[in-house]
Amino acid sequence: MNSLPQILHTISYMGLPLLFAMVLHEYAHGWMAEQCGDHTAKIQGRLTMNPLAHIDPFGTIIVPLICLLLPGGFFIGWAKPVPVDPRNMHNPRRDMALVAAAGPGMNLILAVAGALFLTLLLAVEPTLSHQQEADADSSSSLVTTMVLRPIAAMALYSVIINVLLALFNLIPIPPLDGGRILTCLLPEKPAMTLLRMEPYGMMILVGLIVFDKELRVIHTITNTFASGLSNTILSTALGLGGGSQ
Repeated sequence: MNSLPQILHTISYMGLPLLFAMVLHEYAHGWMAEQCGDHTAKIQGRLTMNPLAHIDPFGTIIVPLICLLLPGGFFIGWAKPVPVDPRNMHNPRRDMALVAAAGPGMNLILAVAGALFLTLLLAVEPTLSHQQEADADSSSSLVTTMVLRPIAAMALYSVIINVLLALFNLIPIPPLDGGRILTCLLPEKPAMTLLRMEPYGMMILVGLIVFDKELRVIHTITNTFASGLSNTILSTALGLGGGSQ
């Protein structure tokens, strides 16, 4: 079990990026559904960036806290799903694929935005870079230490968290977004077969997480793919800014 100081430190840097990543993920689903002719989310007051409208007490608060308390470093959470009615859409099969893709797409946009913001901070205050951290401890101003450094840490965590959420949600298992996208792309018969898996989707995901040491599916996504994509986004953004990682 992680110590209380470790938990508080993690929450202070990861809490806001994680909350915005989950909330804007759901907002993107609702926004895309609105563009496709379905106004259900707007009618029910869910087409908003107000976090209170999207917070799921269990998935947004309790589960992430449990993950922080348990050893192993696996972190998961979710917001309240935005209501969508395909019957209101112009082209339900195509539009549902677009709605499902909007959530991970928003997370990738947020990851790029976080990397660009971090690049801007490093351009303003180069002592924030890891290479100069030791010197910065003795020479940085109070503003840098108390304000810019925590903001830079949150920007970095925003990249990592949003890439993780995007890739995890793209796993092709209903009810995850990847499963919904695949259901819309497949021919009708295999699509219906995949759709029948949806009631068991969460059980399959839990099984993948529990037996990940043997199967290495989640490990490959969270470590190999997510790490590679995060590093690519960060190095590209830092390269554009002429900074060093």
